[in-house]
Amino acid sequence: MNQTPETEEICILALMRTPGVGSVTIRQLISYCGSAKNVFKADYKKLIRIPGVGEKVVKAILTKYQMSDAAAEFENCRKLGIGLHFFTDSTYPLRLKPLYDAPIALYSKGNFNFNAGRAVGIVGTRQVSEYGKSVTESIIRELQPYNALIVSGLAYGVDIVAHRASLQHNLQTIGVMASGIDVIYPAAHKKTALDMQHNGGLVTENPLETKPDFMRFPARNRIIAGLSDVVIVIESGKKGGSLITVEFAQNYHREVYAVPGMIGNTQSEGCNGLIRDHKASIFTSVDDFINALGWVLEAAADKPTPKSLSLSFDGFTQDEGQILSMLKQKGTTQIDELAWHSGMHLNKLATLLLNLEFQGMIKSLPGKKYSLI
Repeated sequence: MNQTPETEEICILALMRTPGVGSVTIRQLISYCGSAKNVFKADYKKLIRIPGVGEKVVKAILTKYQMSDAAAEFENCRKLGIGLHFFTDSTYPLRLKPLYDAPIALYSKGNFNFNAGRAVGIVGTRQVSEYGKSVTESIIRELQPYNALIVSGLAYGVDIVAHRASLQHNLQTIGVMASGIDVIYPAAHKKTALDMQHNGGLVTENPLETKPDFMRFPARNRIIAGLSDVVIVIESGKKGGSLITVEFAQNYHREVYAVPGMIGNTQSEGCNGLIRDHKASIFTSVDDFINALGWVLEAAADKPTPKSLSLSFDGFTQDEGQILSMLKQKGTTQIDELAWHSGMHLNKLATLLLNLEFQGMIKSLPGKKYSLI
């Protein structure tokens, strides 16, 4: 009988299948052991000393019983044309990499760019009103010139309206799922899900054949927030998944906007509450956030680069030059992403950014973003 090939990818999948082990714990294990393969090579004494790793988890890792299932899943994904994006890969979404609780791996199907220059998360109630539908479709229409990636959850209501409007206006759209990539939920959206794969697609962190259990939806919502530059809540009651998405978006320093509704309308209580409590800015049009995010239309972006961006970084320290070079290459960038790519501690990076701002080289933008002047 052939032994299961314990590649790094298969070992990561095996850790994801280990009871009691989530994305934060997997990062901890890999950080201490150097790789997922080394986690399974480690002995009890080494594993039990890792902070946050208890005896049950250590014993589950040492059995390696999950390795064969992980190998089979890896092969099934290859056969079915399902993409696998591990957090150590270059194909992993850059917006997610700096997040402490980001998925260790993502499954994908379709044709889209995780790292599109602009990404908008659109969420809301499953019982969307005609007003909510109209606003959602209007937002998508206004976003078309900006070639934004539309991120939502494939659910009834606002989600599916956003996906279908994106297809109509030829914008890439991603449906983040609370199930396995091969389990379309709700089944009524299967045709739309298939259509999305021609200009967009599906994404999940869950293994194949995973059913959409209730507890998986909040985890799904954090991915929607993480993949987006800005999250717009169309309609929401006092409670619901949209408000959970907002909490994640705020933790990730994403811009949040809420569409106001009539006083007393239960479908707008959540949105009105977000605005009242200063947890979201009021949304009246796409213009509300394009300036805050530093977006420009493609025609403007194609103009010759201003002379100020052709500058030399002589006279700056090595660290300052590194920051300026990254901002020149990437454009407007969130501080967590600068920290990730530079390898600098956030405290040090914040000091350098402040100094560069005083020198008139960069400017700070809402959402802890920075750009060259």
